Amino acid sequence: MKLRKLCYVVAVAGSLQSCIKDAPMNPEADIETFTLDKSQLTSDVFIDQANSTIRLYLTPEAYATGIAPKLSLSTGATVTPASGDSIHFDTGIHQYVVTSANGLNKKTYKVEVVNVGYWKWDFEKWMINDDFKYQYPIDEDSAVTWSSGNPGIAYSGVDEDPMAYPLRATTDAYHGKYAAEMVTREGTVLSGWVGIKLFAGSMFLGVFNIENAFAKPLEATEFGQPYKGQPLRFTGYYKYKPGAQYQDKAGKIIPGMIDSCAVYAVLYTGTTRLNATNIHSSDRIVGTAYLPDGSARENWTRFDIPFMMKRKVDGNEKLMMAIVASSSKDGDNYKGAIGSRLVLDSLEIVHE
Repeated sequence: MKLRKLCYVVAVAGSLQSCIKDAPMNPEADIETFTLDKSQLTSDVFIDQANSTIRLYLTPEAYATGIAPKLSLSTGATVTPASGDSIHFDTGIHQYVVTSANGLNKKTYKVEVVNVGYWKWDFEKWMINDDFKYQYPIDEDSAVTWSSGNPGIAYSGVDEDPMAYPLRATTDAYHGKYAAEMVTREGTVLSGWVGIKLFAGSMFLGVFNIENAFAKPLEATEFGQPYKGQPLRFTGYYKYKPGAQYQDKAGKIIPGMIDSCAVYAVLYTGTTRLNATNIHSSDRIVGTAYLPDGSARENWTRFDIPFMMKRKVDGNEKLMMAIVASSSKDGDNYKGAIGSRLVLDSLEIVHE
């Protein structure tokens, strides 16, 4: 990861080739793809390079009988166990060890099967990324179902300190010890080179695809986790304080403009995740629940939003549920107010 971060910094300066041209053999030790038959999946496989984890969303049948994935690796790398070998989930922890072509680097990937069946979150458990020190919430069973913009922001030159990132845990909680805090922060010198003047705090059910973070940033935020059922309402508690000065994408202050937060849930069909380019417009969407007013709330405020359904869902169709929150509603376009703060706690999807 440190090597990748260095290469990205050089790339932004316009000289990526000099970062790699002298390497006689490939030093990377990555699993690039992990392929299963679509019939075995309830959602696409996600390779979390930042945390060296392969997340699988399997059907009950695939989990019970085992899988035989096909892997592709960094050029010249080798892997144990081999591509095509079977995995059975009744035999303990599974991992893959990749060795780079030059033999100098090894990377161990943990295989994690994600079972999303509990649709209530109090954000009491958090982990810290080993390399970049950003925080991310985990479920009570330690599964990782939430993500944020933190993995991408980690490559922009922020300090390796949890409090330097837009999403982090806070003890300012409605229930329990912790809640999720999102704060819009100023961009870095490095991000400014590519025209990014601020980073909104964000959190979402789904995954962050680091491969798209720089070339196609709106496609890097992949929203949704597998869902079964008929949703009725989206509930939770929040606080919100907008920052003092709203700025446009160029960093110009817009007098009189006040920032607002965004909190919403979207139900859609299929197994391929929607992203920031289509989460509001895709014809796969069958239901939505939007917080109607994202203005300031000094005290903890409850929301209870009914799902607006286009139709009743079929019990046999594959569905995904996305929950998205941001401290700046237009943060995906790098607009908002530095210092805007959104705190969320006790979220729940209520269903039949």
